[in-house]
Amino acid sequence: MRSLFLKCTECNIYTQKQICKNCNSKTINPLPPKYSPEDKYGKYRRKALQQK
Repeated sequence: MRSLFLKCTECNIYTQKQICKNCNSKTINPLPPKYSPEDKYGKYRRKALQQK
């Protein structure tokens, strides 16, 4: 894990827990993935973003 803080997907608050204490929803890492010019999975990630 790159960050000590996680962000709730529902109420948008920051916490250090995997589950938000306010709404009991899952938390995510708010930071983008590390950039690499040799991105092996970039094609698949861009394809998944287009489908959303």
